[in-house]
Amino acid sequence: MAYEDIFLYLGAFGPYQRYIYFLLCLTNISCALHKLAGVFLQAKIDHRCSLPFESNNATYQELPRELYNMTYPWDTRLKAWSSCQRLDGDFSDEYFINNLPSNHSVYCDNGWIYDTTTYQSSTVIEWDLVCDKAWLRATADSMFMLGDALGSVSFGFLSDKFGRRPIFFVALTMQLVAGFLVAISPTYLCFMLSRFLVGITASGMFLVAFVIALEMVAPSKRVMAGIPCQLFFTAGYIFVTAFSYFINNWRLLQVAFTMPALFFLSYWWIIPESARWLLSNGREEEGKAVILKVARKNQVDIPKDVINGLMHQEDSNGNIFPQEQIKKPSFLDLLKYPVLRRRAFYIFFIWFVNNSTYYGLSWSTSDLGGNNYLNFLISGAVEIPAYIFLLLTLNRCGRKSILCGSMLAGGAALLLTIAVPTEEKWLIITLAMVGKLAVTASYGTIYIVTAEQFPTVIRNVALGASSTCARAGGITAPYINLLADVWKSLPLLVFGGLITIGGFLALQLPETANKKLPDTFEEGEAFDLSISEEASEVQIEESKK
Repeated sequence: MAYEDIFLYLGAFGPYQRYIYFLLCLTNISCALHKLAGVFLQAKIDHRCSLPFESNNATYQELPRELYNMTYPWDTRLKAWSSCQRLDGDFSDEYFINNLPSNHSVYCDNGWIYDTTTYQSSTVIEWDLVCDKAWLRATADSMFMLGDALGSVSFGFLSDKFGRRPIFFVALTMQLVAGFLVAISPTYLCFMLSRFLVGITASGMFLVAFVIALEMVAPSKRVMAGIPCQLFFTAGYIFVTAFSYFINNWRLLQVAFTMPALFFLSYWWIIPESARWLLSNGREEEGKAVILKVARKNQVDIPKDVINGLMHQEDSNGNIFPQEQIKKPSFLDLLKYPVLRRRAFYIFFIWFVNNSTYYGLSWSTSDLGGNNYLNFLISGAVEIPAYIFLLLTLNRCGRKSILCGSMLAGGAALLLTIAVPTEEKWLIITLAMVGKLAVTASYGTIYIVTAEQFPTVIRNVALGASSTCARAGGITAPYINLLADVWKSLPLLVFGGLITIGGFLALQLPETANKKLPDTFEEGEAFDLSISEEASEVQIEESKK
C-alpha cells in the first residue's frame, strides 16, 4: 500500500501533526529575520561629502541649507545636491562673502558625513559603503541569496541521504555560529562571507523542517497547511521592524536576529524523524515507532497489517518490491518531453521574477520616501490579506486565474509609478505596496501550481529546480535596486515589467484546480488539464496506444 494510505487510520491532520507542524513553522520566522536583516544592517543613509573646513564630529544638519549651492554640485538626474561630489573651492571667508562658487567638482576626498537621525549605526557608516562602494552593499545581499540557493539545494540533498532530523540540526547549529560571526565581523569581507554562510542555512533549515511537517500531513490537507505556513514568514517580517526600531546598533541587532534560533535547539527532544524517510530508506522499525507514536498521541489505533503493508509497493504487474528500490527520475528526464519542457520553462521564469520582485520590493522600502520603518512594516503587513485572499479563492476561482491576475495586477501597479510625480511620495508608496501585495499572492500560488503542473514521478525534482530559479531571481534583486541611484522609479519599472511578462506566460499554463493530476511523464505530456477529467482520461489512453 502507498504511504498516504496510512492517514486513513492516523488522521489527515490530527492534533499531534498540528503540534509538530506549528513548531516547525516557527523556523520560518528565523528565516525571515535573516533574509530581511540586510534592510537595516545595511540601511541606506543620507550622506554628503565632508568639507575641508568641517571638524571630524560635524553633523549632517550642521551646514546651513543656503550654503549648499556654494559647496555641492546639483545632480540633475536625482534632482538633489550631489552626495558623492563637492565643489573644489578654497572655502575662505572671501569665497563665501563674495558668493563665488567653483565650477569644478571633485569626489569626496575627506570622507562623508551621515544623517544619523533615523539610523545611528549601520555597515554603510562603518565601512563607507556609498558612492563608488555602493555596489559592495548590493553584492553582500546577492551573496546571501547565492548562499540561500546553495543551501536549499544542498540541504535538500543531504536530508534525502542522511535524514531530515539530523540535517535540520546541522543547519541550525551552522546558522547560530554564522549569525554570531556576522555580529563580530572586523571587516566588510568577513561580514559578507558570514552573511553568505547564514544564507546557506536560511532556507535550507526551514525547507528541511517544512518537509518533515508536510510528510506528516495527508495530501488532502497540504494546500491548507502550505499557505498558513507563509504567515509565519510574515510574522518574522514584522519582527524585523520591531527589533530594528528599538535596537540602533547593527551588531546588537544581528545578535537579536540570531538569538531566536537558540530556542530551536530544544527541538532535539521534540521533533521526530520523518516516518516516510525512515521507511523509504529501509529503517522499518524506526519508521513503525514514529507512526505508532503519532497514533498514540492522536489516540487512534492502526492495525499491524496496515503498518506492515507500508514496507513494500506493487508495480504495474503486481510484483512487490521494497520502496527504496523504486527508481527516481532526474531533471534531465523532464526535458525529454516537449510539452512538459515548455511548461517547466514558463514556471521557472515565473519563480525567477516572483522572487526577484518580492525581495527587490522588500529591500528597497527606504528608496520610496517617507518613514522607512513604516514603509517596511506596511510592506510586511500587506502579506496578511494576500494569504487570506489565497485561502478564500484558490479552490473557488482556480490556480491559473489567481496566478495570472495577481502578476498582471502587480505589474500594472508598479508600472503606473512612471506617471506619478516624484513629490507625490504617498502615491508611489501606495502603488509599490499594491504591487507587493499582488506579488505575495502570486508567490504563494506558484508553490501550489508547480506541485500540480508536474507528474508525480518528477514533482519533487521540479519543485527543487523551481526553487533554484527563484534564488537566482533573488541574486539579481539587489543590483536592480541599485538603479535607484540613476532614477528613483527605475527599479519599480524593471520589477513591474518582469512580473507583467510572467503574468502573460502564466496564461499558457493549464488549470489544475479540482482536476485529476498526471502521475507519469506520458500522462503529463498528453493530459490537457484544462479540459474535463473524463475527456482527459480518454486522451491519456489514446496517448498510450
